[in-house]
Amino acid sequence: MSYRPCGLSGLKLPAISLGAWETFGGYRGPEVARECIFAAFNLGITHFDLANNYGRPPGQAETVVGRILNEMPRDELIVSTKAGFVMWPGPYGQGCSRKSFLASIDQSLRRLGLDYVDIFYAHCMDRETPLEETLRALDQIVRAGKALYVGLSNYSAKTLEEAVALTSKLRLAPIIVEQSSYSLLNRRIESELLSSAHQIGAGVVAFSPLSQGLLSEKYLNGIPEESRATKMWTPEQRAIVGPAVNERVGKLNEIAKARGQTLPQMAIAWLMRRPEITSVLIGASQVEQIEENVKALENLKFSDDELSNIDKLCPT
Repeated sequence: MSYRPCGLSGLKLPAISLGAWETFGGYRGPEVARECIFAAFNLGITHFDLANNYGRPPGQAETVVGRILNEMPRDELIVSTKAGFVMWPGPYGQGCSRKSFLASIDQSLRRLGLDYVDIFYAHCMDRETPLEETLRALDQIVRAGKALYVGLSNYSAKTLEEAVALTSKLRLAPIIVEQSSYSLLNRRIESELLSSAHQIGAGVVAFSPLSQGLLSEKYLNGIPEESRATKMWTPEQRAIVGPAVNERVGKLNEIAKARGQTLPQMAIAWLMRRPEITSVLIGASQVEQIEENVKALENLKFSDDELSNIDKLCPT
């Protein structure tokens, strides 16, 4: 496992990190979660990513993962969590206000069984809360020792730049990382965010690198009965799996085979070839998926022809 600096901070993240969205505390139970987390750690994955609303019911992922992490060497772990999306009904169960954040971090720490998290994120842009209030709340969480670093997730390039400028002006805890969706099938952040993050010295963690499993062979012939799509997706999400997407994924799969990689490995390698990406955040419901994904790091080089063919199939 290689480790990359997170922006201009001293924090280093593994090239591949493991997240709990929709899996641990969701449609996979504690024993599967334990097997996956320990297998990941033994492969050099030291960063485990959560959010306050992950799991069913919301918060269950932190509870499940927290019990497992407490069996592991805390000083070797990077644990991140987030707040901002809907956690409970009512005006304070979502958003990025000081009140919501201070309640959320305490609740997350109790569920995780930890004294602090390594990274605490504002999970989404909140247009009803002034950006300065959100940043001051993040700063207060760091000063209280409840998080070592803070970041933003799902923010635009413009707002990320504004946030970094404000933290510098007001001498608040710096924003060291932005977490955004990024994959062969979703290249939106290439237009602005990647260059903005690089210029201001923030790392980028890419989530959904396999487009929730679409960039694998398992959906080429429809939706398997035991898949996440069957158990967790809405009918609208399942409708995406159709002939047009399958044809494109099939052609990408041929490029991957010619490289000596599986499609998930190529999809991860394609992301990791970019210097702006600090870590690629994978999800897993079995140990074999983690082992397969980590092997992506064995070949991060792409020929001009490969990149050109990928661009034709997956335009920006």
